[in-house]
Amino acid sequence: MPYVIIISLLLLSYTTQSQATLYELDAIHHPVIGSDGMVASQHPVATQVGMDILERGGNAVDAAVAVGFALAVVLPRAGNLGGGGFMLVYDSDTKSTKAINYRESAPAAATRDMYLDDKGVVDSDLFNQSYLSIGVPGTVAGLCHALEQYGTMNLKDVIKPAIKLAKKGFSVTYDLELVLKKYENRLKVSAESKGTFYKQDNYFNHGDILRQPKLAWSLKQIAKKGKKAFYQGAITDRIVSDVAKHGGILSHSDFSNYKVSVTEPVMGSYRGYEIASMPPPSSGGVHLIQMLNILEGYDVGSFGQNSAAAIHLMAESMRLAYADRSKHMGDPKFWDVPVEGLLSKDYANELRSQIKLDTVNISSTILPGQPQDYESEETTHFSVVDKWGNAVSNTYTLNFSFGTGLIAEGTGILLNNEMGDFAAKPGASDAYGLIGGVANAVESHKQPLSSMTPTIVLRDNKPVLITGTPGGSRIITTVLQIISNIIDHNMNIAEATHAPRIHHQWYPDKLYYEHGLNVDTRNVLRSRGHIMEQRAAMGSTQSILIRDGLLLGASDPRRPDGATMGY
Repeated sequence: MPYVIIISLLLLSYTTQSQATLYELDAIHHPVIGSDGMVASQHPVATQVGMDILERGGNAVDAAVAVGFALAVVLPRAGNLGGGGFMLVYDSDTKSTKAINYRESAPAAATRDMYLDDKGVVDSDLFNQSYLSIGVPGTVAGLCHALEQYGTMNLKDVIKPAIKLAKKGFSVTYDLELVLKKYENRLKVSAESKGTFYKQDNYFNHGDILRQPKLAWSLKQIAKKGKKAFYQGAITDRIVSDVAKHGGILSHSDFSNYKVSVTEPVMGSYRGYEIASMPPPSSGGVHLIQMLNILEGYDVGSFGQNSAAAIHLMAESMRLAYADRSKHMGDPKFWDVPVEGLLSKDYANELRSQIKLDTVNISSTILPGQPQDYESEETTHFSVVDKWGNAVSNTYTLNFSFGTGLIAEGTGILLNNEMGDFAAKPGASDAYGLIGGVANAVESHKQPLSSMTPTIVLRDNKPVLITGTPGGSRIITTVLQIISNIIDHNMNIAEATHAPRIHHQWYPDKLYYEHGLNVDTRNVLRSRGHIMEQRAAMGSTQSILIRDGLLLGASDPRRPDGATMGY
């Protein structure tokens, strides 16, 4: 009896503090709860690395950088030193959000038609799976810059856990065992990759210890000399030498000239919330806000989450935004991107007028609009919040799983195939079916278009939701659905994460859906003209919701090993 009283009192105190947040008795999905700090990432070891930093007094950026380096070791298919990405940082002191662009860039020797054969046809192997597929990596520069500008700890301390994991090893999970078997043809092309991820002619099985001594060497170089080790040091020498030996075009000057850029995020509003997301060369933020602007004209919440009516409106909004993506989006240093026009509420009104509530628009009848004034499945995202209210939303990638699958000799570093995110031939689709135009054509020093959409949703200039996801072309629409599930349908973050997802990207003219979407709903959508096709799981969101003074987190169950921890 005494134990029952104690438990009852505890429940009473919790529900008094936050009746709707902690114990939603009508909910079947519940978030991880914390009050002083939280980390959500795609690997439990990396999440724990970030939590350890927070518990030692580090801030959100310190923890995020530690997670970024740790994922390069324990999640080799997406975490990386040889790739690039985007980071949003919210500073609670200044109540401002900054966008850090550390996307890969084209080598100086890159040319527009470099992936076309003598008949003008794109050579897909050359484009996606060769030493010519490699862009100048930005991850090390981006993480180091974030730490220097917004962190409180030194690089040696935040990179130390990653060095230990690479040197002493970590336990192989079921997921890593499976993906190493799945991608062995890609990884065994390179002797360095084969020697790293396979035991002679045998596989690593779950529970085995995977050690990466060459990657540990590279991490130690960075710990000692900072980003110069990667861009003007021994690591640079090894990467450039290996790439040149195999016909690639990366040069020392490509590395030494690489620059991180820090800008303001693109900003929008949705039903009283502020939306902060990535500007070009990510297409994510612009089209996320564009779709929200369209949806804001409807009472989406009254339709019901994942009802035929709600899905129809989302799909039509997606179709219109992705049509614009094909024409207007590219690296703003090389192309005049009409950001203000695409974000305009007036432009959203024009687009909304094209939507029919009872039938679809056929994609062939939709052309990119004229506003006044564009990644792989195996990207990865992590979100961090600290006790001071600072927040980080970060998405980075190698593009394909394990990038090119090529490890630069002597470095342990997997190299990206981000050149595949350019439009090798304007009007042709990329590996994910996305159509690109002249705006995203290959050009020396240019950054390829991305779908990465790290996002922070604010209320009264304070973060309420930190989210993002991998998923290639489905990144933007996945983030859209997380936000709508929270704001329109009042779901908790676990419910919002677990709900089945849909996706439309203009071409191909199909409405993709996940397993679990109601069959009656699918039939109604077909009756309206949607061409329905079931696809594999979409995205792997790592999200933190801030509500009633608590941190509520959820790692997507769509991929193994995701972990959210809070304290």
